[in-house]
Amino acid sequence: MNLTLKIWRQKNQQDKGGFKDYKISDISPDMSFLEMIDVLNEDLVKKGEDPVHFDHDCREGICGMCSMVINGRPHGPKQAITTCQLHMRSFSDGDTITIEPWRAKAFPVIKDLVVDRTPFERIMQAGGYVSINTGGVPDANAIPIPKNMAEDAMDAAACIGCGACVASCKNASAMLFVSAKVSQLALLPQGMIERKSRVEKMLMQMDAEGFGACTNTGACSAECPKEISLTHIARLNREYYSAKVYSENV
Repeated sequence: MNLTLKIWRQKNQQDKGGFKDYKISDISPDMSFLEMIDVLNEDLVKKGEDPVHFDHDCREGICGMCSMVINGRPHGPKQAITTCQLHMRSFSDGDTITIEPWRAKAFPVIKDLVVDRTPFERIMQAGGYVSINTGGVPDANAIPIPKNMAEDAMDAAACIGCGACVASCKNASAMLFVSAKVSQLALLPQGMIERKSRVEKMLMQMDAEGFGACTNTGACSAECPKEISLTHIARLNREYYSAKVYSENV
């Protein structure tokens, strides 16, 4: 396959940045998208040019580091996969592929396709944990949990925090990410004791980081590689309103 790549190049956070075109040839359809970028970078290094900087780690669809907007879609044209799981057979010979970083005020570009996603970490630090003493690790069946609640908690826990929800949202909202992390703990007995303070702290931190508001367009769930459901946002809203009513009456 012979391709034209339009890649966003930006030296640092202060640089204006812009697209640069690259021609690449003899790409196997069986290569992953990241392997294709690796081939490009090898050619650039041989020419003495600066390689394209991008995030990657596991390359198995687990960590969510491979964050790229490909032809206008986070993680590319396929559903329910990360960029590292996208293969070049999804494109055609002669295609022009546009590659950008996540676009969000809360995710400033560090270099090229690498963005600063530490705001997610600070949201988790604000309340995405259980701090009470729950004792030793109990047997898996020792705490009775309804099957539907256990499955909902597991579905929420599947969120890998990649930020595709933010990149796809017209308001750069982090509501899907936060709702998954709130649901994950609010549904389980260990997390219920702190559920009211947790949701208030995490939403307060989300707003402080500069993420936008949710307008329920559903783009976040549609582009999520783990298909996190919008029902978690509904649960987040219920948790928040309940917490506010409780705090106002205490």
